[in-house]
Amino acid sequence: MYEPIRTKSVHAMADPGDFPHRSREEELDIQLAGHLAALLAVTDELRGLTPSPGLDAAAEQLAAQVTRLRGGLPPVRAGVVAAIHEPHVSGLHQRAHALAGRALVVAASRADTGAAILAAERMDAHAAAAHLVGAA
Repeated sequence: MYEPIRTKSVHAMADPGDFPHRSREEELDIQLAGHLAALLAVTDELRGLTPSPGLDAAAEQLAAQVTRLRGGLPPVRAGVVAAIHEPHVSGLHQRAHALAGRALVVAASRADTGAAILAAERMDAHAAAAHLVGAA
């Protein structure tokens, strides 16, 4: 009377070998590298608008950390092109501060002292710079 089911049910549990698994450490490495790469992009944008040796050094340190976390693959970096509407420098410092904070949280949970120190330094630098730009 009823025809037997010939296909696998969509509600059946997936076979554990069907998809790749990453460890918690690998996931945190990927997340930390993403936050630091985003911070590097904002830092490069700030370097294009307000060049300074401090931003140059920070960009190189960030690039080195991203390269380390990605297993030797350097981050993609684009040159800053002059925009029609110049972004507000204070807003860029605030964005960089927030990104450094996210990176600090992930670095702390990963127990990556070097990345945590770098993120904390960048938070302090961007907070001070945003305050100075806002006061001017």
